[in-house]
Amino acid sequence: MFNTYKTDRFIGFESDYENSDVVLLGAPFDGTVSYRPGTRFAPMAVRTESYGLETYSPYLDLDLEDYKLSDIGDVEFPFGNKEATLSAIKSEISKVVADGKKPLMVGGEHLVTLPAVEALYEKYPDLHIIHFDAHTDLREDYMGEVLSHATVLRRAWDVVGDGRIYQFGIRSGMKEEFEWAKSHTYLEKFSTSTLASKLEELKDVPVYLTIDLDVLDPSVFPGTGTPEPGGIDMKEMLAALVSMKGINFVGADVVELSPHYDASGASTAVACKVVREVTLLLAE
Repeated sequence: MFNTYKTDRFIGFESDYENSDVVLLGAPFDGTVSYRPGTRFAPMAVRTESYGLETYSPYLDLDLEDYKLSDIGDVEFPFGNKEATLSAIKSEISKVVADGKKPLMVGGEHLVTLPAVEALYEKYPDLHIIHFDAHTDLREDYMGEVLSHATVLRRAWDVVGDGRIYQFGIRSGMKEEFEWAKSHTYLEKFSTSTLASKLEELKDVPVYLTIDLDVLDPSVFPGTGTPEPGGIDMKEMLAALVSMKGINFVGADVVELSPHYDASGASTAVACKVVREVTLLLAE
């Protein structure tokens, strides 16, 4: 007897596009990575290794099989052209949103968040952002480049403005970024302990969720381009995700897995579980 796993799609994503409510798309781009590249290989690795999971989440008490989910593959774009890549991602997500579906993007580096935010902001002008990360990502530019994975939340702020970005787990960045955040974003250093209280401010607004997996400590998640010691553990990550059940998420992304930096496969397994829980938050 042969198994029928279709490892070119994430587990549980069995619906066709027309009948789906949540749409997964890969964004295999790592053109501005400042330390170790490799996130372009994450979307396919996550799809393949997702078959080590069950479709049921005991954390959320929800099952992927109870929802209409479609994996439409990776966005096509020309390698080496950053602007064209961002434009292609925005175009694909705009189509998903226009069709009344929720996008879930698997990166790729963190810059791919920007076109997703731009696309969703056009439909939801009161869009707010929840951001998990080791890094502030609030530089005005990185070595003269205003479009970078190190500037992506600053560019997102250019779109949504003050008081709309909530950052958690942050433990690395320039002093100027932390000072700038005091007036423009909500930023919790080191942990997610204030997340539950801040969710009260977000219960009636559309929210985009962006998770840079390097928010996790490298002892949990070494497979990333810029590992930063001192991060949260997986139990805290899962507790944070569970606490967000019921928030009006209109889109999300999970980014910055570089699978080949962790030959054990543990980092990819972690990424898969995060993608499963985020999918269920969107679908629920």
